[in-house]
Amino acid sequence: MESLLIKGGVPLHGDVTISGAKNAVLPIMAATLLTGEPCVIRNVPKLSDVKFMGQILTWLGAKVEIEGNTVRVHAKKIRGMGDYDLVRKMRGSICIMGPLLGRLKKATVSLPGGCVIGARPINLHLKGFEALGAKIKIENGYVEASAKRLVGADLFLGGRAGSTVLGTANVMMAATLAEGVTVIESAACEPEVVDVANFLNAMGAKISGAGSPTITITGVKALHGAEHEVIPDRIEAATYAIAAAATNGEVTLRGARADHLHAVLDKLQSAGVKMVRSAAGLTFSRGGKFKPLDITTLPYPGFPTDVQAQMMALMILTPGISIITERIFESRFMHVSELTRLGADIEIEGPSAIVKGGKPLSGAPVMASDLRASAALVIAGLAAKGTTQVNRIYHLDRGYETMDAKLRKLGARIERIEES
Repeated sequence: MESLLIKGGVPLHGDVTISGAKNAVLPIMAATLLTGEPCVIRNVPKLSDVKFMGQILTWLGAKVEIEGNTVRVHAKKIRGMGDYDLVRKMRGSICIMGPLLGRLKKATVSLPGGCVIGARPINLHLKGFEALGAKIKIENGYVEASAKRLVGADLFLGGRAGSTVLGTANVMMAATLAEGVTVIESAACEPEVVDVANFLNAMGAKISGAGSPTITITGVKALHGAEHEVIPDRIEAATYAIAAAATNGEVTLRGARADHLHAVLDKLQSAGVKMVRSAAGLTFSRGGKFKPLDITTLPYPGFPTDVQAQMMALMILTPGISIITERIFESRFMHVSELTRLGADIEIEGPSAIVKGGKPLSGAPVMASDLRASAALVIAGLAAKGTTQVNRIYHLDRGYETMDAKLRKLGARIERIEES
């Protein structure tokens, strides 16, 4: 198992190209199952999750070619059952269910895995499939869905923590080949959902309203092959912006889209981070004295839960008291105990973390519990004095393309080693 060894205290300087969005590319790859014609996806990040999804599509019978940042998929003949061991490794793999149900009218998929950040049930996915006419059965660790025909319906996908991104994409994909019109209310509004809808429309689907709480899908008889370029990853962009500020550096994010980052940019600027837009991209640096923040994670366009841990790493460097409230996942403060090993002063009170910032950080061995916690520990390690070893970085490799190489290019003293 690999670790990252970080010698902190070096300001980051330079530019970094933002990779394609992980949370868009996985359902887009799954969407290729909806047609027997070839599809080409560009700007695909080199991630372990992408590799797993390619293996899942291959298991289902598709021909998958990954060359650089381009993926070609030809799902001419497919089967309706996902491999148990592959699917359970990654939560995003549940998004093969909608395309399989849409095209084959049957799908059998194991209950998915992923990061340990609290319950992330798929009940809203199944609710949507049932509304389209599918019968659902769960047994022996598998979810089975089947339908003689799928028929459009009006359905509501709001849940306890708001709308569901993967659920919206999954039901949207199944509905493209349903008879009649499907209207999804309380649909997720994230840019990744819009990107999936754009790919489906390029395949011949009839989808309108993506990016709003109401998405309308008019079913078609068949979809065809298409080419598509994945949007840049807004969470990766936010991570590098925070890392630049945390290290008192200056970093230009090439390809980052400010229109996908409104809530993050608002909080960064309130915290004293300077942003400059140019033809080269978005440039971030420390604009003066850092200021504490009050942050609550919310569904898009609110502050993203996927940036909560990274922002906490910045707030532990900020004098004063910051309050970070997590409203999406109930167990997403697992990074707190590891940040305290570096010298952070953080208390948990219910859904909120009380961060007493401004104390110097010193390097120590830490353990990553999930994808975004890994990024927060890396940021803290970059800002700390001494050496930090971040263990279990397989989480990091699930969502950040060659983060250690990108950080080295920015001047960070970071290397990948085998855990001792």
